[in-house]
Amino acid sequence: MIVVCGEALIDLVPAPEGMYRARPGGSPANVAVGLGRLGVDVSLLARIADDAFGRLMREHLVKSRVALDAALVASEPSTLAVVSLDQSGKAEYAFYVEGSADGAWRIEELPAELPPLATLHVSGSLALGLPGMGDALEALLTREKGGRTLTFDPNTRPQLARDEAELRARLQRWISLVDVVKVSSDDLAWVAPGEPIAEVATRWRSLGPSLVVVTRGEDGVYALGPSGPVDLPGHRITVIDTVGAGDAFMAGLLAALDSADSLAPDRLAVLDTTGLERALAFAQAVAAETCRRVGADPPWREELTAEAGGDLREGLTTPG
Repeated sequence: MIVVCGEALIDLVPAPEGMYRARPGGSPANVAVGLGRLGVDVSLLARIADDAFGRLMREHLVKSRVALDAALVASEPSTLAVVSLDQSGKAEYAFYVEGSADGAWRIEELPAELPPLATLHVSGSLALGLPGMGDALEALLTREKGGRTLTFDPNTRPQLARDEAELRARLQRWISLVDVVKVSSDDLAWVAPGEPIAEVATRWRSLGPSLVVVTRGEDGVYALGPSGPVDLPGHRITVIDTVGAGDAFMAGLLAALDSADSLAPDRLAVLDTTGLERALAFAQAVAAETCRRVGADPPWREELTAEAGGDLREGLTTPG
């Protein structure tokens, strides 16, 4: 099982005639949905509002085979993200968090324990910049370190930070706690401007993770694992938009590693180049399919072509 922790918010996506369409989103929720649709046993630990948007979110998650046993019912309204798209379909976000479900995270609300042997995935998209949410997720990561595999996507949102120095310090601490880090080249341009990707990956891996993965959009993906670096080219596709593409990649990567029984810390520590290449290629295929769709709408396992998923698609498990 994989437990995904973080926000479950509503994306307001541009629609014709200046209107907006409400779509369930948020990086952790997107990753959970992607995993559920790929047939992975997944649970979401989130604060979901008891309002119309919250009910839309819960329905979306349940339909995508995401368990909500760990999800909290928040009395605050749903968190909102207003999406804008440039001419290439690349997304930018404006967040409305103050007074929302994700603005009210508290350490004492965390579950006393997680399912045994479950992997824990966290996103930093809101948590790195929001003190209350960040404190709660950091407490969870610190508590669970050494007891299970921990994975992390910084997905940084500097515009949310009240204290940029603290955001950077928190990012550094979280990297040192986890086993896998997946980061975008856009994030690295802010975190380490002008520094070569390979150098950042090497430095981050020295802090503790077994695997550091850097996605570069149409330029492919670079990863540094126990057996050295892997560099794969990008997919040439017609992009509708990139909303949720990084989250789809994360879901594909976790699903592939889980399918290969490579997510346990001791297995990650000896992951070979062949296994890493295969997992990255599958993650790219999942992300590419998401970019062909409007909004964060990751594919179901059955929708992936044999060329995209290869034999791995057939090897993914289906929840009972």
